[in-house]
Amino acid sequence: MMLSLLRRMWGERVAYAFMAPFLLCFAAFILLPVFMAILMSFTSYDAFRSPHLIGFKNYAALLTQDTIFMKYALPNTIKFAFFVGPIGYLLTFFLAWLIYQLPKSVRDIVTLAMYAPSMAGGVALVVVWQAAFSGDYVGYLNSFLMRMDWIQTPVLWLQDPKYLLNVMILVTIWMSFGVGFLAMLAGFDTVNRELYEAGRIDGIANRLQEVFYITVPSMKPQMLFSAVMAIVGTLKAGAISVQLTGLPITKQYAGHLMLNHIDDYAFIRFELGYASMLSVVLLLFSYAAMRLSYRLFGPKEGD
Repeated sequence: MMLSLLRRMWGERVAYAFMAPFLLCFAAFILLPVFMAILMSFTSYDAFRSPHLIGFKNYAALLTQDTIFMKYALPNTIKFAFFVGPIGYLLTFFLAWLIYQLPKSVRDIVTLAMYAPSMAGGVALVVVWQAAFSGDYVGYLNSFLMRMDWIQTPVLWLQDPKYLLNVMILVTIWMSFGVGFLAMLAGFDTVNRELYEAGRIDGIANRLQEVFYITVPSMKPQMLFSAVMAIVGTLKAGAISVQLTGLPITKQYAGHLMLNHIDDYAFIRFELGYASMLSVVLLLFSYAAMRLSYRLFGPKEGD
């Protein structure tokens, strides 16, 4: 079998030669780091001494001793992922569908207005949100609420643990209208208009049924791409708490996500073996989310 595989690869050597640059970069910057993280997750390593093999002790400590992870990082990440992931994804689809109903001249302007913020740097956007949620009298939100007599004193939106995670969710959803949003908007153009006419003949009575029975099944590739982009955006959004508050560890761990927990152990405590184990756990969570996305929107037999 190996001999036949090598013979087939030799017969297609030109194709593999063109693929080689990408494969080498993928192996060097994706596969190798993942493999090294898995190996380091079974070690105790502080970046100064040589790694010491400890088996599954890091994984056992995560389940039995890491109270910060169980009490703050995991619940916060689940809440954050639920609102930014599925709810943010549905909101993106709904807004893309609403914009698609507009005349094309107006649609292009609204699309640009929705997509333009994602082209700005994350730090630049956070500066705007810091001004909006500033805890003094001149903060945009506080100023508006006090003018309306809905509050009497300014609210410390970014310092109060009651509000921080909700602010993080709001900011991340607003910043998520990027490539996935454009893919959904473009996906509506791929739907065959004749399917809607056939659906009306078959008994489809309203727009909601059109979306559920015709639109979504017809644009599954775009839905899958947007789902993957939403998962990636959710996982890398852990730095939003640091950007908003300026603190590596937020007050009472109110905005502490798994990515912040990894940074805490990797760059503050220098427990790189434990941080690698947390990275592997996060990778498994992301893989499970990807598999769910492929199950929902991936091609089925007969498609």
